[in-house]
Amino acid sequence: MSTLGRLIVIVLFEGVDLLDVTGPPEVFALLRRETDDASGYEVVLAAETMAPITTSAGVRVLPDLTFEEAAGRSIDTLLVPGSVEVDGERRVRALVDPTVVGWVRTLAERTRRVTSVCVGAHILAAAGLLDGRRATTHWSTAQQLAADHPAVEVDADPIFIRDGDVWTGAGISSCLDLSLALVADDFGETLALRVARQLVMYLKRPSGQSQFSVPLEPVSTTRRVEDLRHYITRNLGSPLTLADLAASAHVSERQLTRIFKAELGTTPSAYVESARVERARHMLESTDATLERITSSCGFGTTDTLVRAFRRRLDTTPMEYRRRFRAVPSVVPAAGAP
Repeated sequence: MSTLGRLIVIVLFEGVDLLDVTGPPEVFALLRRETDDASGYEVVLAAETMAPITTSAGVRVLPDLTFEEAAGRSIDTLLVPGSVEVDGERRVRALVDPTVVGWVRTLAERTRRVTSVCVGAHILAAAGLLDGRRATTHWSTAQQLAADHPAVEVDADPIFIRDGDVWTGAGISSCLDLSLALVADDFGETLALRVARQLVMYLKRPSGQSQFSVPLEPVSTTRRVEDLRHYITRNLGSPLTLADLAASAHVSERQLTRIFKAELGTTPSAYVESARVERARHMLESTDATLERITSSCGFGTTDTLVRAFRRRLDTTPMEYRRRFRAVPSVVPAAGAP
């Protein structure tokens, strides 16, 4: 890209996740296609040396310049990807190279905006750049990030978080969402939408959209709570009051509350709402059901309650969610059809 553009430096190191490195540049490159202004972004890859870097996928990439050379330039955005190791029990742990951490700390001093993709947040945290800030990372390493860096307010739920001039992304495909958000921040939502269309993406998943759905939450350790979870899923259209749930589990309401807190880390009512939002999300994505029908099917009582739940949990409205994440096009009747 033209050197007149905003300089984006992507950090390279051995074992880096390939998509973290290649995904964002695709977004930034498409910006130029969508505008007559050639001064969009200049994207470069920086590493400790100019030797080829072998990514986690086994694909080798070549740096454009060294960290030392990058430190001599005025950087608009520093983008830090991540790397993980998986042990014999399939447990995932983020890797942090102290040398890379040192260079990231140095480069950040010359950068307007610092971002991380996926477990790259661990590198930012090790560099002290997330202290006192709210940040996210891939859900599989969120507990590690919180344990290793207690000064960081870790929120494993959103797909990306902006805290001042520091942005952190959740991981995998959300690197594209984060990159589109950067484009929107720099050049406006309209242009970012055009880039998203080129990528055949929905613009743009709200930053607060959850990495998780209810079925992906950790399984409880007791059969009683698992039975309750299934009971809730089967009866979302019913009131599902605390008394209903306690009766189903054959325990007192107070005991039920203690069980949910210990097993799932939440309250029964909050869990029921999350399950209802999950069902509503699925219906919005895959059906043409009206809000009234979704409200009834999911047990929200009123559409206002549905809307408030969406705003609280997803930072968007049901109709906006449908517009962005509709999985199949609405059926348009043919001319003359009844």
